Amino acid sequence: MNKLNAAEGPLVIAVDSSTTSSKAIVVDVEGNVLALGKREIPMRTPQQGFGEHNPEHWWSSTNAAIAEAISKLKMADKGRIAAIGLTHQRETFAPFTEDGTPLRNGILWLDIRAADQIKKYGTPEIHKLSGKPADVTPAIYKMAWVNEHEPELWASADKIVDVHGYLVYCLTGEWNSSVAAADSLGLFDIEKLDYSDQLMEIAGVKRSQMSNLYQPGDVIGYVKKEVRESWNISKEIPVISGLGDGQAAGVGAAAVDPEVAYLNMGTAVNAGVTANEYQYGQVFRTLAGGIPDTYVLEVLQSSGAFLTTWFRKEFGNPALNGGPDPELEAVAAARNVGAGGLVTLPYWNAVQSPYWEPIARGAVVGWRGTHGRGSMYRSLLEAISMEMARSLGALQEATGTKLTTVRAMGGGVRSKLWRQIMTDAIGLPITACKEDEISALGAGIVAMSSTGVFGDNSIATAAKHMAQFTDSTEPNEENHKIYAELGEIQGRLYADLKETNDQLHEFARRYPDAEVSNEDN
Repeated sequence: MNKLNAAEGPLVIAVDSSTTSSKAIVVDVEGNVLALGKREIPMRTPQQGFGEHNPEHWWSSTNAAIAEAISKLKMADKGRIAAIGLTHQRETFAPFTEDGTPLRNGILWLDIRAADQIKKYGTPEIHKLSGKPADVTPAIYKMAWVNEHEPELWASADKIVDVHGYLVYCLTGEWNSSVAAADSLGLFDIEKLDYSDQLMEIAGVKRSQMSNLYQPGDVIGYVKKEVRESWNISKEIPVISGLGDGQAAGVGAAAVDPEVAYLNMGTAVNAGVTANEYQYGQVFRTLAGGIPDTYVLEVLQSSGAFLTTWFRKEFGNPALNGGPDPELEAVAAARNVGAGGLVTLPYWNAVQSPYWEPIARGAVVGWRGTHGRGSMYRSLLEAISMEMARSLGALQEATGTKLTTVRAMGGGVRSKLWRQIMTDAIGLPITACKEDEISALGAGIVAMSSTGVFGDNSIATAAKHMAQFTDSTEPNEENHKIYAELGEIQGRLYADLKETNDQLHEFARRYPDAEVSNEDN
């Protein structure tokens, strides 16, 4: 694709409605971002372990972000917009009336309220059917919680959908969603890529309450006239069936071959590979792929940059409010590899790969008087990285495919220290993606594929044309050996502390530590 075509070819709008904000970018055929709009989404925490959004903020933030991005374009470029693509925070859901009115707050993927429902319903049979280990993230268990605690509200809902499904309704007036978005609810017979009656019964929902399903890359509807005119767009714009933010990040990194992994060092740290046939396992969860008729095998740690941001907010420079802290990073970098024998279980938000234990808690073991905040911060970074190294090793063993390339994205990549620690722990070079809004870019790639500008409608073809990268980090072999040794010690701590965590879970149930919501509206 030459520069002339890039200047004259189609443009697409891509939206990523995430945990903290909705972003909209305008992308050309080379993957260049021409404009960006962004709006924050306030989170509510009515009780310890709860995480909620007002669903109306999903649409208002998306609509405002799109309008902002479009307003930055030249008039001639506005006429080149050919489609809009969507990606979203997976597993998040809310109930609605037929006209799109929310009936309660949306419950987020990071919400951990449904531990009892996970224990009750999370069986090996459900794992095999859905492709997802029993865990705090799939919506099915939190849906069961709502069904048990708010049964009248749940039964009265006309629609119970993911964020993608609600945004499509607001854009088009139709209750449609993508196979690669709705699957994250955990209600699919994953091998058939369709809703399962058995799983819907557990969640207390009916098929009539679900979105209609489309394959990624399909035209799912058209933007309503009044909506696009509010953006100063006169021509019709197709909305393209999208995908969850994890799958979108993989597409944005062109991780579309089985030997290429994506690694998202974001709020959660997750990594995945594309598989052409269905399989499931203990270490990874299986998702509907962002490319039709494929799957994504993904390992997940919910306490990623969430955990490091928490530490900086609580123990870093107060003026930075949890933002990047060069002084803290320098203190942590000055510590030796292994932080002097300080080792952490980074389970602030329970644990996903490989244990999938909803009541696990974090721990920091090995304190000495010589340790300080720099030691603990380094130990957090090392803990997340060693967990990921162990999970990627198990993923390769399960699939029988050796990884050759790891392509990383997310805010954590910008930390020189964390990227080097992650590289050393994994033992493979890590190549950084150029685009910060990598999930939005993935949605843009899916939308661009629908135009046929690359000669076909293949999402994989579009990804290889549009993905862009910067530098690579090489592993230090000596450090890799140290992390392998420390990782073995860390790997034993989960079993050593499990009985204690079980007791703490029961203690916390009897003596809950209520938290005040940080958002009233």
